Amino acid sequence: MKQRPSERGIALDPLGPSALEVERFHDHNVVVPRHPHRHDFHELFWTHAGVGHHLIDGEPFPVQPGTVTIVGRGQVHVFERAVGLHGAVVRFGDELLHTGARADPGWLLARRGTRTIGVPEDAAGAVDAVVAALAAETRHPPDPRRDEITRHLLLTLLLWLERWYDADTAERDDADTELFRRFATVLERDFARHHDAVHYADALAVPQRTLTRALRAVTGKGTKELVRERVLLEAARLLRFSDLEVGEVAFRTGFDDRLYFSRTFRRAYGEAPTAYRARQRG
Repeated sequence: MKQRPSERGIALDPLGPSALEVERFHDHNVVVPRHPHRHDFHELFWTHAGVGHHLIDGEPFPVQPGTVTIVGRGQVHVFERAVGLHGAVVRFGDELLHTGARADPGWLLARRGTRTIGVPEDAAGAVDAVVAALAAETRHPPDPRRDEITRHLLLTLLLWLERWYDADTAERDDADTELFRRFATVLERDFARHHDAVHYADALAVPQRTLTRALRAVTGKGTKELVRERVLLEAARLLRFSDLEVGEVAFRTGFDDRLYFSRTFRRAYGEAPTAYRARQRG
């Protein structure tokens, strides 16, 4: 996988031209680890069998049979050791998140730290099947249905993970995480109409300072930054997956001024909306 330097001086792994990659492992061993690197995407490590450990943000996390380990975008990761690994890693970009569904498990990926979630023994075959279906879609020639099928399969996997996470009574969310989950629901509902942090504090009936502190504790980012990221993510998705004019994309994501939208988008993505669309489709 080609790397590019990051603003933090750590190699940054980008995703390929597709918004999804699946790498499957069959009796795989990792003996010599890679240099630590950051991800410009999210990863789900499904371990059906095998042992070993990751280093994620400098902390060791065991590779355990029957688990999925979540590595969020921007985390520093190295797969340090693995023996007899059977499973897969699913890599995907933000474009495939936040599908507008009533249930949105994207909050799991935005948390600080890492989640290793146990998969019930009787669900392992279902996880294998969904991963295999995702892998098949990556090999399928592009057509109007592929992206939508991919989103549905990925959302199914993420919703299962959220269900199993919530069912794990050994780990309870603290107040900050619960507030973050509530914020994520309101953000998904209101991001296109409300870009101001005050709205979200009012909607959640908490002081703005309390909300910002909780969000920083969980994600490392404040309210305004998370709102801006969600708005521009929607803009990037519309540019990549729709034929809407740039002005219409700006309007649908809450910008009254197309030029202001273009400047804001360029600051976040490093290029103008039209250039981003051309590169993603190229």
